[in-house]
Amino acid sequence: MIPQTTNQGFVMTEAGTPGVAYGLRGVTVDDTRICKIIGEEGRLYYYGYNILELAERCTYEEVVWLLLHGKLPNKTELAQITKDLKDARGLPFGVRDVIKSAPKTSIPMDVLRTAASALALTDPAPNDNSPEGIVRKAIRLIAQFPEIVAMDYRLRRGEEPVAPNPELDHAANFLYMLHGKAPGKDAARTMDVALVLHAEHSFNASTFTARVIAATLSDMYSAITGAIGALKGPLHGGANEGVIMTLLEIREPANIKPWLEKKFQDKGFRLMGFGHAVYKTLDPRAIVLKKYSKKTGEERGTTKWYEMSDQIEGIMKGREKPLYPNVDFYSASTYYMMGLPPEIYTPIFAVSRVVGWCAHVIEQQAHNKLIRPAANYIGEVDKPFVPMDQR
Repeated sequence: MIPQTTNQGFVMTEAGTPGVAYGLRGVTVDDTRICKIIGEEGRLYYYGYNILELAERCTYEEVVWLLLHGKLPNKTELAQITKDLKDARGLPFGVRDVIKSAPKTSIPMDVLRTAASALALTDPAPNDNSPEGIVRKAIRLIAQFPEIVAMDYRLRRGEEPVAPNPELDHAANFLYMLHGKAPGKDAARTMDVALVLHAEHSFNASTFTARVIAATLSDMYSAITGAIGALKGPLHGGANEGVIMTLLEIREPANIKPWLEKKFQDKGFRLMGFGHAVYKTLDPRAIVLKKYSKKTGEERGTTKWYEMSDQIEGIMKGREKPLYPNVDFYSASTYYMMGLPPEIYTPIFAVSRVVGWCAHVIEQQAHNKLIRPAANYIGEVDKPFVPMDQR
């Protein structure tokens, strides 16, 4: 029998007996006002605003205010959040030491996770869960994630870290700290759009992890550290790195069809960047990033990687069981043409998504109930105890 979810979130089989929703598929665990996904239609909303409109008309700072406060900012509020984020920049020396002590062979997501946890040790009030305290910690995390990623990026290349530039906004400052020079207007805007698109996505694995931790009334830093651990997994946050590795392996447009045909002979093969647990059609975020992939390639003098991606998309959509690109597919070629190495693609995801995680921690603790699901035990019971000398 196929399990069916009731309005209360319980899973029952057609026979009316308890069932198991593996991976919690289809189980509703809480209410939220933050994000809505209509997977069948490829629509995504932050607090009721369509992501396509937000990506084209808002800055990341505006989206930060929206996700933390539930409404788009006016001019005064935008100036305030911009100032707050800039004022919160500057990593404490203790966190800088953690990053510097990381082996150069370490995974960037491990460095980010450890540094994020260390931020709690340098906060004078890490357990202040008052409305003001929790927003302050959220802003601190959002402001300092780019610096953690950029500092680690430069140190593992034998380069000196670059201090934040108070004249630059969030996205431009991130690129400045990575490359050591102010980005052009187009590059800054592309990064800003990418951050907006990745900022929030409902109860995904990392966000749900953050909410589970927050539900215990633990602190913001613990919740966000847990979320980073979930995002690190290749089934969640590493797809865009896998996409660019695929493109680099294929090398040329002429190699696409034979490469795919060979791969499809393996029934277990999964092409990174295609398919989604929620979307049954084209991911709306991919629509936006496809345009920026092409634009960024044109600015850099080659659209090869965009064209290859577009060709692969056409092949996948034309299969007997069509698959559509998700947000990771076109972010890969976009980032690559921006001069960003694959190993920091998932950390860039975290630089954006940290605001969504924080928003969910705030919402969870505002009407909290401990998250404690049931399990379907399939082992034995009442087994006879065997003394040590008889085992």
